[in-house]
Amino acid sequence: MTVRATPRALAAATAALLAVGGLSACSDSDGGGKDPDRVDVVAAFYPLQFLAERIGGDRVAVGNLTKPGAEPHDLELNPRQVGQVVDAELIVYLTGFQPAVDEAVEQNGGDRAFDVAGVTPLLDAAAGGHDHEGEAGHEEKDSGKDPHLWLDPTRLATVGDKLAERLGTVDPDHAADYTARAGALRAELATLDTEYAEGLRTCQRREIVTSHTAFGYLAEHYRLEQIGLTGLTPESEPSPQRLAEVTNEAREHRATTIFFETLVSPKVAETIARTVGARTAVLDPIEGPPAEGDYLSAMRTNLQTLRTALDCS
Repeated sequence: MTVRATPRALAAATAALLAVGGLSACSDSDGGGKDPDRVDVVAAFYPLQFLAERIGGDRVAVGNLTKPGAEPHDLELNPRQVGQVVDAELIVYLTGFQPAVDEAVEQNGGDRAFDVAGVTPLLDAAAGGHDHEGEAGHEEKDSGKDPHLWLDPTRLATVGDKLAERLGTVDPDHAADYTARAGALRAELATLDTEYAEGLRTCQRREIVTSHTAFGYLAEHYRLEQIGLTGLTPESEPSPQRLAEVTNEAREHRATTIFFETLVSPKVAETIARTVGARTAVLDPIEGPPAEGDYLSAMRTNLQTLRTALDCS
C-alpha cells in the first residue's frame, strides 16, 4: 500500500532537511578551516572578543556571537552561530551570563571551551553596593554571582594571561607571542587602573545610581557604592517600591546624575532624574562594542563621566 505524505508532513521534512543542511553549510563557511594559517576563535560577547583579538593578534580569526547593538543577556543562537561554536578551535565564554551560549557549549564545545568565569572568583551580585530586597529576585536567576568582571581592568588582565596560556596550547608554535601580547595588554590595563584610582580618589560623592547593577566590580575596586534600579538583568522592570527606595537614596546622597546605558531604554532613569532634579548620563557596561574606539577608550569615557557626576578633583 502506498502512503501519501500530507502537505504538513512534507513541509516539516523539508524544514528539517534545510535546517540540517543550513547548519552544515554555515559550519563549513564560518567555522574552523576558514583560514588554516590562523586559529579560529569564537567569543561570546564584546569584552572577550577584545581580549582574543589583542592577545591573538594576526594569529587568530575572532568571531563574536553577539551582534553589535544587541543585548548580550538576551542572546539566542541561530543555526549559523551554532555552526561557529561547532567548528571553532577555541570558544571563549563566561558561564552564567548567556544561557544560550552555555547550552551550545555544553552540547558542542567539548575540550575547546575556555570559561573565563573559572579564572578568577566572581563577586556576589550585591557586591559594590546596597543589597536591597527589591533587587533580589533577579540575582537568584544568576546564581547570586555578578558576571561583569571586565569592568575591573585588573581582573581582565588576569583573564588575558590565562587566555594567552590557552591559545598557546592550541597553537604551541606561537605560544611565546601570545604571552608577550598578553603582557603588553596587562601593562595597558595597569595604566588604566592607575588612571581610575587617581581620578576617583578625591570626590564629593561616592554613590553611583545605575539603571542595573552591572558595576559591582568597578564599585568595589575603586571604593564606590552602587545603587541599582534593577538587578543583573537590565531589561527587568523595577518595582514601585524599588523606584521609591532609589529616589529616596538619590535625594539622601544628593546625586546629581542618574546613569543609564547604551543598550537599554533610559525612561526609568529619566523619571527618577526629573523627580530628584538630577541629570542623566550614559555609563557604559561595555557589554557590546563601543560606537567608537575599543574597551580601553570606553573605560576612559566612563571615568570622565564618573568624575563629572561625582565632582572629583
